[in-house]
Amino acid sequence: MRTLLALLWFFAAVACAAADEAFVTNQLSGDVSVIDLGGGTTLAVIPVGGKPAGIAMTRDGGRAYVSSPEGKYVSVIDTAARQVLSRIAVEGGPLGIAVHPSGAPLYVADWYNARLYVVDPAGGKITATVETGLSPSGVAVSADGKMILTADRDSNQLSVIDAASLARLAVIATGVRPFGVTIDADGARAYTANVGSDDVSVIDLVARKEIGRAPVGKRPYAVALAQGKGFATDQYSGTVSVFDLATLKHVTRIDVGDYPEGIETSRDGKTVYVANWESNTLSVIDAATLKVTATHKTGDGPRAFGSFSRAAP
Repeated sequence: MRTLLALLWFFAAVACAAADEAFVTNQLSGDVSVIDLGGGTTLAVIPVGGKPAGIAMTRDGGRAYVSSPEGKYVSVIDTAARQVLSRIAVEGGPLGIAVHPSGAPLYVADWYNARLYVVDPAGGKITATVETGLSPSGVAVSADGKMILTADRDSNQLSVIDAASLARLAVIATGVRPFGVTIDADGARAYTANVGSDDVSVIDLVARKEIGRAPVGKRPYAVALAQGKGFATDQYSGTVSVFDLATLKHVTRIDVGDYPEGIETSRDGKTVYVANWESNTLSVIDAATLKVTATHKTGDGPRAFGSFSRAAP
């Protein structure tokens, strides 16, 4: 019996250790909450300051990069040690942020100055600047690392940038005021949350044109993809709108917390996580049943704009 109990305890401990973790940027409390997504426990709170908003996680989960628009810097976080290793000065208003699949460089959108910074995280320096449209917000990199997209909110467009040459290859019209942008796993389509037209633009990245729109709730902020469906956070509706990726037809709306913003799909594609800015919570949605299965506490004003989860080591 003791052997059996010991084995059960061992496997339970392994299951707990293997749970994903969320690193949620809390704009009002100026920190990052590290949350065990298996049990909802806050494992750590990492001070970063500067009204943090955007976040990018390396593919191996070893580093998180957090943009602080008011502080004008990016914090480099060691995710295992739960601490800030350094700060990288970034002029203007650093907001959207993404990291190349190889782990470097970083791509940081300057909200105030219509440009994208290319940043060397090891050297802590800006190495290049790329022109974008007005008020670039969301940034996304294709899975193969060859293409960068910026959602240029006040120009109603996407900028398509070649990652090797840093040439801007195309400008693609979207709905009104695109904010978050997401690229599918194949690099074939992109999706923008259009805060001004209450819809999601679907972009064919090969043809470089908008091919459709999915109607969603009020003031959509960002989009996640899971199990053949799109999930858009509706800030003013307090919901997540779900639509079919093949037909773009509305599936349902899921009540979450107040003012949902950042959204991400789990590594296994079974779960969707949503940061609720006014509720100070993180909602957990089952991507198959489309039900909220848990709600976890965060810091004050969670935004989690970008890639914010990782598999625990």
